Amino acid sequence: MPVSPHRNPFADWLRTHAVPLTHLTPEAPLDDLEPLRAIIGNARVVAIGESSHFINEFALMRERILRFLVERCGFTVLAFEYGFSEGFPLDAWAQGEGTDDDLSAHLAATVPVGVDEPLRWMRRHNRTAPTPVRFTGIDIPAAGGSLLPALAPVADYLRQVDPETLRAVQEAMRIAESFAGGSGAVAAPAWVRLATAEQDALSATLTRLLIRFRSLEPLYVSRSDQHSYDIAVRRLEGACHADYTFRAMADLFAGTGLTADTSARDIYMAGSVLWHLERFEPGTRVVLAAHNAHIQKTPISFNGHLTGLPMGQHLHRALGDEYFALGLISTTGHTADMPRDENTRFGFTIDATALEPAEPGSIEAAFADAELGLSIADLHQAHPQARGNAGLVPGPDRIRIQSAYLHTPVLEAFDAILHTPTSTVADNLEIT
Repeated sequence: MPVSPHRNPFADWLRTHAVPLTHLTPEAPLDDLEPLRAIIGNARVVAIGESSHFINEFALMRERILRFLVERCGFTVLAFEYGFSEGFPLDAWAQGEGTDDDLSAHLAATVPVGVDEPLRWMRRHNRTAPTPVRFTGIDIPAAGGSLLPALAPVADYLRQVDPETLRAVQEAMRIAESFAGGSGAVAAPAWVRLATAEQDALSATLTRLLIRFRSLEPLYVSRSDQHSYDIAVRRLEGACHADYTFRAMADLFAGTGLTADTSARDIYMAGSVLWHLERFEPGTRVVLAAHNAHIQKTPISFNGHLTGLPMGQHLHRALGDEYFALGLISTTGHTADMPRDENTRFGFTIDATALEPAEPGSIEAAFADAELGLSIADLHQAHPQARGNAGLVPGPDRIRIQSAYLHTPVLEAFDAILHTPTSTVADNLEIT
């Protein structure tokens, strides 16, 4: 008998195979998350996504999963979609440096993307834990808002190892300061308004500095140490990738962008994860928190055009099955729209916007059809049992995920999906 065009076999599979979860509160007992242990297997890096920043339920669930992976699975690092350079003082704070109140000062100038509560939990946990949990940033400086968080410590390093080159980095900082903002939404349009000569001078100076750093590694290390040199180079690379991103985004909005040219930020984030992995003890396991669009394992496309290669694709290529991508989605409630407004300190406002009905053929639609609550689905187990009959309805090998930019076959992009039935936008954000 032919399958009804209104029946979704994947939704049928979800009804019997998705694992219900009991709690959303981070402090709640963790027993309901035990199935996650088998789902992630021996993955060394477990990435936890979110279909939108600034959503309460995603932040709460991410904190619960962090607790579970640390307390029950031996994970000892939280890598976050946060500046590589800026991550070092946050790690020191999480290890017990300073006072509890100091975190607010550390985060005062940054977009509130939900890093504060995990850090507070880590600091409490580390007071008594035999193995402390480390924090690492992985992103370009200020998520593209300013080059200064990377260049200022590079200047400090050059004062020690190569004072002759200090003038060059100070010139780069002068130009960078002229368009710096709280986020890329402020800095990118300000960069576009720079004189072409200033844009080109910044790129040329950063490139020359990076080549000099690499060429003189033995000299620099002899005047400092290998670890300090490695951090300084990585910071300088972050400034270079951010500078490239300004150009790529300007070209994209002007209609002249090259194919997948917005990938510079994501390859830097992937490289930062691998950079940290190389320097931690063998066997270290990492929780990675970032947007679904960054953790997915397949390319990003808009309107049929290849736009970027995400961090997750690079990590999957480097780590294989040791990289695990868990996408977080919701089917009702609100999402956080971010209309641009250069008069605000981060260049945008946050509007709580009702979610549209799930797109037909998306995994969100399948969860909605299955009428599931808080639950997790291991997509590896879905193939091939839940395939559509004769192609009338897409199975999970062809089904799309609406919230992951965009229209990606979900079994290729993610290893598992965690569904929260509703989502609410955080109402205590200091954005304006």
